[in-house]
Amino acid sequence: MTLDSYLLVGAALFSLGLIGALSHRNLIALLIGIELMMNAASLNLMAFNRFVVTDPTTGQIFVLIIIGLAAAEVAIFLSIILRIYRAYHDIDAEKLTKLSG
Repeated sequence: MTLDSYLLVGAALFSLGLIGALSHRNLIALLIGIELMMNAASLNLMAFNRFVVTDPTTGQIFVLIIIGLAAAEVAIFLSIILRIYRAYHDIDAEKLTKLSG
């Protein structure tokens, strides 16, 4: 595979994640869209690391940082979703207008 094919797959993943994050009202679907966008960024970083950069550890370190941030983001976001569900019995983003508790 060439760099162009990796970038094309990364752009497709990013666009699917963006469409998913902007079009769904469900908070879980929003989280999945954000994760797709982060995975697309990781794929692009690894593609550039393979074809452009001479030092192979540079891209790998950035991808490990992205994976760590994604894991922390999921943990925090799921705890917020659980708290919202316990308080309002719904996770529809458009129905949640009052978040004071």
